[in-house]
Amino acid sequence: MEWVTEKLTGHVGAILTGQQLNSLTDAGFNGLRNALFEHGVVVMPDQYLDPEAHIDLAKRFGEIDVNRFFNPVDGYLEIAEVRTKPEMTQVIGGTWHSDHSYDPAPAMCSILSARALPPYGGDTQFASMVAAADALSPGLRRMLEGLRACHTDASFGQSKVGLGGEPTAHREPVFHPVLIRHPQTEVQALYVNGDFTTHFEGWSAEESAPLLDYLYRFATQPVFTCRVRWAPGMVAIWDNRLVQHYATADYSGHARLMHRITVAGQPLN
Repeated sequence: MEWVTEKLTGHVGAILTGQQLNSLTDAGFNGLRNALFEHGVVVMPDQYLDPEAHIDLAKRFGEIDVNRFFNPVDGYLEIAEVRTKPEMTQVIGGTWHSDHSYDPAPAMCSILSARALPPYGGDTQFASMVAAADALSPGLRRMLEGLRACHTDASFGQSKVGLGGEPTAHREPVFHPVLIRHPQTEVQALYVNGDFTTHFEGWSAEESAPLLDYLYRFATQPVFTCRVRWAPGMVAIWDNRLVQHYATADYSGHARLMHRITVAGQPLN
């Protein structure tokens, strides 16, 4: 049986149905992986992954990259607990960003499994960095192709949602190309984000700010985005080299619990 694919929008996202993630054949997994690379984010309803199945699925993509800022799920160090408490007015991931862009080999993909959802809200938005790169003017593209940008995890130190409290978790800043080539498909994507990018290599932060701010706005304009409305048991997988994402904080007074595994990537060129 093959996956049934329904595109979410013109530029990013697809819903996949017809198979269960905890019993995928090699052909089924290859179809999943190819859909991920094509659409940037894939959403599978009614999966209800338990922690063991979640870990097994992640290992088929590659080595698990244990996040050093999140609390792990009890008994499962590989799984990060993304928990919002009812009294919180800000949420984890509530700005546009790409997971682990601050690492020398940024994350390949993230696998998020819905565990407990609010009665409304809590959607996740995704923006295609491939569509953003394709839409750049020729002149701006030529300039960006010669630039690298600094990424750092320092923003976790100012987090208001309980992250970054352990100083030893932080690492030295790293530099990545502003326009990258996807390691598997060679497609070009814009690779800067407002959470973790600070400046261009050889530029001051003040000099970098106007262009970076423009790129953040340009890359996340609605035409490049999709919005995932979560349902019980749903799983979403996104490629952090191809998309940014944004967790919508519109359910204050209610709890939300997600389990996330991040799969390690490779240095970007």
